[in-house]
Amino acid sequence: MTAGIRGLLLAAGLAVIGYGLYGLLGDPYITDPVGILVWALGGLVIHDGLWVPPVCLLGAFLVRGPVLRGWLVVAAAVTAVGLPAVLRADDDHGNPSVLPLPYLRNWLLVLAATAGVALLVALAGRWRRRDRAVRPRNRAVGHRNRSVGHRNRSVRRRAPREDPS
Repeated sequence: MTAGIRGLLLAAGLAVIGYGLYGLLGDPYITDPVGILVWALGGLVIHDGLWVPPVCLLGAFLVRGPVLRGWLVVAAAVTAVGLPAVLRADDDHGNPSVLPLPYLRNWLLVLAATAGVALLVALAGRWRRRDRAVRPRNRAVGHRNRSVGHRNRSVRRRAPREDPS
């Protein structure tokens, strides 16, 4: 990625953050914006200080393969977001519209769908590695062109012409 694109992405991110802060501080329904900022900073500290280190350490030491490790991070995030609704699914206090959905089923379906995507990614990676292992490993002139979609054409060299004189 070039420095120009990085600069544009940085400027766009800072603009979105500024717009969010402007909306937070200017919204008439928010009576305690400082409390919300403290809550957001607390979430950042909990995420970066308490959540990420054990997830990274467990992933690094217990799980082999980037696809499984990535899926476990996704599953942990989905669980962290969805678990409160799953645990309170039957606690509607007589109002069935408070938690109207089958949250346990939906949580399990999301985990199964993300596991299916991770499995497809892992199988595609294995298929690509197997396909590379089957190809001959010659270093012919046309070998470099194979990676950009060109056919491997061997170079035919003509025999030197006989000098007729």
